[in-house]
Amino acid sequence: MEQLYQATLEKWGEEAQYDQAVEECAELIAALKHFRRGKVDQQAVIDELADVTLMLGQLTWMFGADAVEKSVQKKLEKLSRLLESPDQQQEEPEDG
Repeated sequence: MEQLYQATLEKWGEEAQYDQAVEECAELIAALKHFRRGKVDQQAVIDELADVTLMLGQLTWMFGADAVEKSVQKKLEKLSRLLESPDQQQEEPEDG
């Protein structure tokens, strides 16, 4: 995968990859909204999710897998604490 990620950077550059990630996330958002309204089927969401997954891999590689994994672990610990706290049961976790 690293070779593929490197090739995309060499061909299109970092800025284009950032823009592509934003576009793919927006397409997933739209697909999810349409799915909830019955305008698209589950496969449409899966296809957009696959695109976002690929872009997340690209961005993780660009920013550093170790740094991303460290942040993921912190977020998982926070989520675990929220789930264990009886006064937080009805609240959604913050994204920051």
